[in-house]
Amino acid sequence: MVGHGAERPDAVILPHALHRGVREGTVTLAFRCWARPTVRAGGMLRTPLGVLLIEAVDPIRAAEITDEDARRAGHPHPAAVLRTLAPGPGRRLYRVRFRLAGEDPRRALRERPVATPDESWRLRGALARLDRASASGPWTERLLDAIDRAPGRRAADLAAELGEDLPRLTRRVRRLSALGLAEPLPVGYRTTPRYRSLVG
Repeated sequence: MVGHGAERPDAVILPHALHRGVREGTVTLAFRCWARPTVRAGGMLRTPLGVLLIEAVDPIRAAEITDEDARRAGHPHPAAVLRTLAPGPGRRLYRVRFRLAGEDPRRALRERPVATPDESWRLRGALARLDRASASGPWTERLLDAIDRAPGRRAADLAAELGEDLPRLTRRVRRLSALGLAEPLPVGYRTTPRYRSLVG
């Protein structure tokens, strides 16, 4: 529910300003317009804040959003909620209820250095598999180097430098994040101690 880099208005993404409320348990709702929900009740979602448990995903009409719903989504009133939505043909409005269930295991992984030659071999093998699976050719080293040279650079600027479309770049950064090599910032990304131990 918390995104990084470029944010799609139809995804379950919470802006950085709401992170404190999620941690404190005062922000527990999100409203999104979907042709089909991208999360389900009972599912877990790994985010920069931690692991979120999706407790309910319910269709709702705009007129049914209450003042309390708006406050629990981090907004002062229902009209403010509606301004954040991305309606369109074939889309329905959904109310998503969630809670913070624990720390993101990727946080600890990012801080953990590559300790043995065998671990380095496995990690480099994972990067090589990502490169081989790409129809556009190898990309992992180029993207990691670009992030390392300019931490906090806007995702759109990074995509333009690399000649990437923005959605593909954000997907690729998520794959690197899952390996503990990159992490999101409020704006842009940075490489991690784990990455620096791999290349150092």
